[in-house]
Amino acid sequence: MNFGIWPSQRIRKAIEAGVISAGSPISEESIQPASLDLRLGDRAYRVPTSFLPGKGNSVAQRLSDLATHEVDLTRPQVLERNCVHIIPLQESLRLEPGTSARANPKSSSGRLDIFVRLIADSGTAFDEIPAGYRGPLFAEVVPRSFPVIARAGDTLNQLRFREVVSETPHQPSRTFPVSIDLEGAAADGIIAYRARKTTGLIDLRQVGKYDRNDFWEPIRCRPGRRELVLVPDEFYIMASLEDIEIGEDEAAEMIAYDTAVGEVRVHYAGFLDPFFGKAKAGSGNKSKVVLEIRSHDVPFMLDHGQRVGTLIFEDMIETPDKLYGQQIKSNYQGQGLKLAKQFF
Repeated sequence: MNFGIWPSQRIRKAIEAGVISAGSPISEESIQPASLDLRLGDRAYRVPTSFLPGKGNSVAQRLSDLATHEVDLTRPQVLERNCVHIIPLQESLRLEPGTSARANPKSSSGRLDIFVRLIADSGTAFDEIPAGYRGPLFAEVVPRSFPVIARAGDTLNQLRFREVVSETPHQPSRTFPVSIDLEGAAADGIIAYRARKTTGLIDLRQVGKYDRNDFWEPIRCRPGRRELVLVPDEFYIMASLEDIEIGEDEAAEMIAYDTAVGEVRVHYAGFLDPFFGKAKAGSGNKSKVVLEIRSHDVPFMLDHGQRVGTLIFEDMIETPDKLYGQQIKSNYQGQGLKLAKQFF
């Protein structure tokens, strides 16, 4: 079977038809060119461990057994580093049998090293919503590098919908290898930022408030050396060597963990919207992919130009009526090596 990605206008119609519903109205701001921003509900549950409910089980049932206490998100609350919270989301779904969905963290969540995964009732995999699913949605939220201040209505992840468009055999998706920039030519010699171990709090709603030097250590290239050794379990922000350009009739996703390129997770926020890397129709103003990188278990050496991931492209059902960097505010259009929007 062949699939197509829902554009913004199809998402809007699904909201109007009640296929996507919420406890409070879904604003136009939540509708992206090829995805829907999901909003935190008014409470969070602290749990000692991550989990999947498993076939036939609801998330609420598992929470009744596992939750140690409840956090009121109707007012700002601190989510501490490495603490697991399960948060009911405001949105719920009533999908048709031919429509499934997949979630990913938003760009700012990934760059803040907030580990966010979607969970659904009877779920046997994170971030995957099976065709025909009807029920609530939950986010597993684990800040890794920085404690954050969150409240109801904040958006940490987004959902992309896939619909069967024909019964013909599935055509292979177009892929694009992504490699690493260790020259730093576009960032004054800075090739990476590494998260500091001791920092203050970050309020998710405060844009441009925090001095990057208080939270990040810049790493610059050394003359004659185009390599970087990653320290195990430390968090880095880096950029792709390639400029990336997404057409108006396609969307892309980065594979987050590819063992073919080493024991390294190279991307937490994986969706790239139609028109990413373009400023206007026909322009060549491309963008880098910013990579959130963490090495596992052992030190890992990266060389300039080394492949670190893969982009997978999928066709849109139709051209979105809003495009990235055009009709909407897009914080990361035309980006190089860029931190989350909360930093200056």
